Amino acid sequence: MEEILKFLKNENTVIWLLILNIFLLCFCIVNYVRLSKTKKEYIRFMKKIGNGNNIDEMLKNYIEKVNIVNNKNIELEGHLQKIENEKMRCIQKVGIVRYSAYKDVGSDLSFAVALLDDNNNGIVFNGIYSADSSNIYAKPIINGTSKYNITVEEKQAIMQALSK
Repeated sequence: MEEILKFLKNENTVIWLLILNIFLLCFCIVNYVRLSKTKKEYIRFMKKIGNGNNIDEMLKNYIEKVNIVNNKNIELEGHLQKIENEKMRCIQKVGIVRYSAYKDVGSDLSFAVALLDDNNNGIVFNGIYSADSSNIYAKPIINGTSKYNITVEEKQAIMQALSK
């Protein structure tokens, strides 16, 4: 400790320390001026690239817009998935068979229509036409079959629908 105090009491040491401080101060001032100049050139360069606008701000705005679009995209994907799930329950497969239910009635005026969704669930209609009456019957279809008796024509309509 005494050596340090002795060293600091020396006049040459104080002068050298003063010179060093002045040199460091000058060095800091020069660096500050250079930094300010570089910063101004950078801002001027960015405005030149951005056609008069600050490209830094433009990039920030674009990043914000990309984030907004990304959030909308996630939202749209959710809606699309919901629509896909609902679409599976919509009628997608149709089978139609026209036939003559009675020999004395011509022109195949009777019909069987199968309406099925993507999971082969739905309904089959059978419209039977005769000279003096017309009746329509409906039977539920689950997984391509019904728990009720199915006529040949209804089966053909279901097979037509299943083949699509």
